[in-house]
Amino acid sequence: MTATLSDRLSSEFVNTPLTDYSSPANAAAQREAVERVRNQLGVSYPLIIHGEKIHTSATITSINPARPDEVVGVLSSASREDADKALAAAAEVFETWRFTPPEKRAQYLIDAAELMTQRRLELNAWLMFETGKTWVEADADVAEAIDFLNFYAREMWRLSQEQPITHIPGEENKLTYIPLGVGVVIPPWNFPMAIMAGMTTASVVAGNTVVLKPASTSAVIAARFVAIMEEVGLPKGVINFVPGSGSVIGDYLVADKRTRFIAFTGSRDVGLRINKLAAEHQPGQLWIKRAILEMGGKDAIVVDETADLDAAAAGIVSSAFGFQGQKCSAGSRAIIVAQVYDEVVAKALQIAQKIVIGDPEVEGIGFGPVIDANAFQKIREYIAIGQQEATLALGGEDAGRAGYYIPPTIFTNVDGAARIAQEEIFGPVLAMIKASDFEDAMHIANSTEYGLTGAVYSRDETRLAHAAEVFHVGNLYFNRKCTGALVGAHPFGGFNMSGTDSKAGGRDYLLLFTQAKVVSAKKVN
Repeated sequence: MTATLSDRLSSEFVNTPLTDYSSPANAAAQREAVERVRNQLGVSYPLIIHGEKIHTSATITSINPARPDEVVGVLSSASREDADKALAAAAEVFETWRFTPPEKRAQYLIDAAELMTQRRLELNAWLMFETGKTWVEADADVAEAIDFLNFYAREMWRLSQEQPITHIPGEENKLTYIPLGVGVVIPPWNFPMAIMAGMTTASVVAGNTVVLKPASTSAVIAARFVAIMEEVGLPKGVINFVPGSGSVIGDYLVADKRTRFIAFTGSRDVGLRINKLAAEHQPGQLWIKRAILEMGGKDAIVVDETADLDAAAAGIVSSAFGFQGQKCSAGSRAIIVAQVYDEVVAKALQIAQKIVIGDPEVEGIGFGPVIDANAFQKIREYIAIGQQEATLALGGEDAGRAGYYIPPTIFTNVDGAARIAQEEIFGPVLAMIKASDFEDAMHIANSTEYGLTGAVYSRDETRLAHAAEVFHVGNLYFNRKCTGALVGAHPFGGFNMSGTDSKAGGRDYLLLFTQAKVVSAKKVN
């Protein structure tokens, strides 16, 4: 018997398994998908506003960071007039979309997740070409996007059911969650499928309409996602697709009086600017805008003398250099107690030296390029700073390849107050810091302005319990790496300058895109 929609939405959420590339069949299928996508590179993508496809004279060229002369796609670039048109469309469509039954809104997400599952290997390939993700990193990104859609569909179903509320004699009381209005979704380039799709679909399944402004360096994958949402029949104008310059349309979209909320993931500086603009009341604005912000991190892995040092070293390297360190959760600091510092450093160096650098579309490559020329230059500048502040133990040299390649770079004897230990570099640069003891390690771990992720390797249960209380991050892991949060299992978001702790992929997340309304009716005889 085929399960009904309500059965599926009420069923337990299960994470999407990662693709097993050790299977020859899976590896061959991924290679074939890479070749199919290669034949689609260079296509032009229009703006999509209320379903209308608009080609503009101004364009954004998305390139392959592994081969900067290879064009992945050319995207129309929105003007302020286009942004205004998108906001108007979203505001108009909201007046009908808001009344669409929650199960119908959830159905679009379920259907899109199924299409993404069918086309998973091709979506992986688009990520390889556009962002330099390796097979494993690309596959995890797409799997997470599928998880977000399936999870948020179920969460909307849960929120649409009768909510627990105290009943009193003589009255009928009901609490419902209603949408906010028009949202501006500004996703990052580093998880251009998962985070982009997650923020967008959380918005629309809650009954809102959105203007989606993807990151310019990864806008093709966003265009592919919007096409999937069109294919499953999402009504025109629920998602309006407007790639464009932040300086041209970003501030305009955030400040406009029609914007009810902004969902942003990106850098600290841009997030703070959005927060400031959103707080300013505009003439005719009827609400206080809601800013849902996920920003940076300077995440630390702490290792004490009781830890499994081999596991700790492996976790440090994986956290620091997965996707070339371009994750807000990346473990860019390793804080190791003095007693085992030299041993852990030696083990980490041995593992990092074996990382295979190459073209990410090739099977077996573990490390690709950074995203673009700007990132390449910024990271190189931080490496130069690090050479003045600490001991360069690995990397730092030219990778000797075309493209934006920076080899895994490790600095030792780093002071906890050094710039490379305090500032988010967002690249493959690891600072290894010596702590006098566990308490000192905790102090160093909490010494930055960020508070996103962290990890502790220790066999001492008392220390782990202490870390659980005092290590001030939104996502803390014991005896495992500090990256790789799974939807449902690890609701994700951080403290301090890491954002508003939105807990994406958790049961609280959709509440950020809704408002609770209570209706109380006195019984009349």
